[in-house]
Amino acid sequence: MTSPSFAADYPFLNVLWSMLIFIGFVMWIFLAISMFSDIFRRRDMGGFPKVLWILAVFFLPLVGVLAYLLIYHASIAERSRRDQEAAEAAFDQRVREAADASGPAGEIATARSLLDAGTIDQAEFEALKTRALAGHA
Repeated sequence: MTSPSFAADYPFLNVLWSMLIFIGFVMWIFLAISMFSDIFRRRDMGGFPKVLWILAVFFLPLVGVLAYLLIYHASIAERSRRDQEAAEAAFDQRVREAADASGPAGEIATARSLLDAGTIDQAEFEALKTRALAGHA
């Protein structure tokens, strides 16, 4: 009785070709997702051109994605760079706000500004300062 040999039924070059097709399909999926996210983020393109690009990808998948990349390659990179810079600036601002407002130093600075503005007197400032230092010790 002979056992089935599966490796002999599928030669190496067929395995290699299948792997290349699979990798190409995964790359196309990645490019299509990147293209769709870029299309939906764009503010300089109206609704009708967006619909046309999406239809182009559905009806001519490879040609639609490659055409979009060829036509808009520079603006894709520019929008990505601007979005990244805006995200970094927003993060830095949140970190600065959190650092300025937290801890005893922030509370004492707030109390000092109230003292300088004349809203509180020296005794109230000392009480706020003592409470800030005691609460974070």
